[in-house]
Amino acid sequence: MTAEDNPKFTLGQRIALAVVPPLMSLLIWLVGLTWRFEVITEEGVVPILLGERPGPEIYCFWHQCVLPCTVYFRYSLSIILISRSFDGELIARILKNFGYGAVRGSSSRGAREGLLGLQDVIERGRTAIFTADGPRGPIYRTKMGPIKLAQMTGAPIGIFHLEPKHAWAMKSWDRFLVPMPFTRIAVSWAQWVRVPVDLPAEQFESKRQELNDALERARLRALEHLGKAAQ
Repeated sequence: MTAEDNPKFTLGQRIALAVVPPLMSLLIWLVGLTWRFEVITEEGVVPILLGERPGPEIYCFWHQCVLPCTVYFRYSLSIILISRSFDGELIARILKNFGYGAVRGSSSRGAREGLLGLQDVIERGRTAIFTADGPRGPIYRTKMGPIKLAQMTGAPIGIFHLEPKHAWAMKSWDRFLVPMPFTRIAVSWAQWVRVPVDLPAEQFESKRQELNDALERARLRALEHLGKAAQ
């Protein structure tokens, strides 16, 4: 059964699933061709550059920069955790047009199945991606999923933020960023986070905070690089 035939979606939603993803993908692709990416890193960090294909690793970024990340990592063939909602289905179909795969689940629904799916992704040598603050926020607060997956697999967590110099910010919980055409976009990498496979559960929170701090360093460094005020 395809998503268009899935009875959990209304007729209007099924029509939207057939029409919106190809149109949005084309628009993102065309505008993305005008963006100029500038890579910056914390000392000692080796970034993944545009066009490179990473290995069995975990990547995390804030939900607000999904759009520029979609374009920058389009050759990575990564797998991203996406919710089972209608919005998640739309996003999964758009990302598929850029070479991404999807594992369905979220921090609130299907969390265990999502983690097991991403564990399989890592074991097959592919890259797993989290929007660290999940599908609903709160903004700039990472969930525990990346830490649990890293502990399950031993894979390192790569941390970055993509900040456009000029963008429209949506009035949503994540202040979703839509980069303007021809804008500069800072690709800011922070130090990787590594989680021992034998890490006891009572230490998960400290690792989650380490991940959160690294994500915020990447974001603030990107803002500083572009001369934008911290938000």
